[in-house]
Amino acid sequence: MNEAERFLARHAELSRRFFLRAGVTSVAAGWSLTQAHGEPLPPDLEKAIAKLETYFTTQEDFRDVSRGKPVPHSLPADKKKEVGLTRETWKLEVIADPDKPAKLGKQFTKKDGNALDFEGLLKLGERHAVRFAKVMTCLNIGCPLGTGIWEGVPLREVLWRTEPKENLRRVFYHGYHNDDPKQLFRSSLPVGRVLEDPEDLPPVILCYKLNGEFLTPQRGAPVRVVVPEAYGFKSIKWLTQISLSNLAFANDTYIDGNNDVDSALKTFAATLSVPINKPKQPIPITGYAQVGISGLTKVQVWVQPKGKGWPADDPYFTQAPWVDGTILGPPEKWGGKLAQDAVPADTLGFDVKGQPKTWPMRLSKAHWAALLPGLEAGEYTLRCRTIDAKGKAQPMPRPFKKSGRCDIEEVALIVRA
Repeated sequence: MNEAERFLARHAELSRRFFLRAGVTSVAAGWSLTQAHGEPLPPDLEKAIAKLETYFTTQEDFRDVSRGKPVPHSLPADKKKEVGLTRETWKLEVIADPDKPAKLGKQFTKKDGNALDFEGLLKLGERHAVRFAKVMTCLNIGCPLGTGIWEGVPLREVLWRTEPKENLRRVFYHGYHNDDPKQLFRSSLPVGRVLEDPEDLPPVILCYKLNGEFLTPQRGAPVRVVVPEAYGFKSIKWLTQISLSNLAFANDTYIDGNNDVDSALKTFAATLSVPINKPKQPIPITGYAQVGISGLTKVQVWVQPKGKGWPADDPYFTQAPWVDGTILGPPEKWGGKLAQDAVPADTLGFDVKGQPKTWPMRLSKAHWAALLPGLEAGEYTLRCRTIDAKGKAQPMPRPFKKSGRCDIEEVALIVRA
């Protein structure tokens, strides 16, 4: 039996003893770990899981990649009021694109005094509001910014109020950026995605709440767009105008920089905790997985001695001796400062008891853990990857960086005598 085979055999024994019979579900410090047959949890793994982040992210703990000089959320209170970045002064214009106009029965403008205000949006929300869980990720950053329950009115409810007739192929929208054309940040969607929700996706929404609370300025208040399956650049903050266009293609600001503006969220895994261990002691590893449009069935890990080569004709390590980690189940405590730590009623994807209908949830995240067998003293490289719902191993089927990061992560694993 060679080194790789011995490692796999030891890992299989640990998995059998600590996970398959133990029945890992959700875990400590917001998570919980249930054990079948009363078997005790390995202390090292329990400690590692207890340190995991909460499932949902508080508004203040979201990472921020806002654009603008100055960033709009940093404006003084009186300036925010002046330019419509407060709930009391917000106005949304919905117009025909001046260059490629759709034929509309109505337009909503500040000039005509009929732009949609915040009170009007909430009124629509009384009948049409939806909420859903989503991980927010930047296309060009290799980790999520945060995960929350986003709430708002489907964009189509506002679109229909313009009484569109014909020549409507694309919906453009942008937010406030200092009244400076050079800072304009715009995104767009085909009108079909706004009017319909394919593959059981939630609708595109005009969002005004996150985790049950009104958006903060940092999160795009008063109103932002949220596109469930998309990267963050499609979910424009500080929304001020929607243009309905007959243009047949995207002209998003994010086209600059060679970005793929039609790419949906990818599935990928990363580590959160990799300890420095002593020789021959089991090694507890934890991490998270972004669950993209293609779903998630497995997270796998592989340990290789540092500096050991790999055949150039297998750049994605498809022939490596990967071993399965354990995807943790739904947490007992959701976090995110949800009221009573309960998922709001009627959140899409959750049942009447506030539990997920499926797990892991698409377009959100999951946490995982693995207890690796002990190793000899030395330096190693730890890699992790996902297997999606169609059996595709990361980084496939879309390995290109400009369509969203999903590289197979490599981290140092050190064993010291």
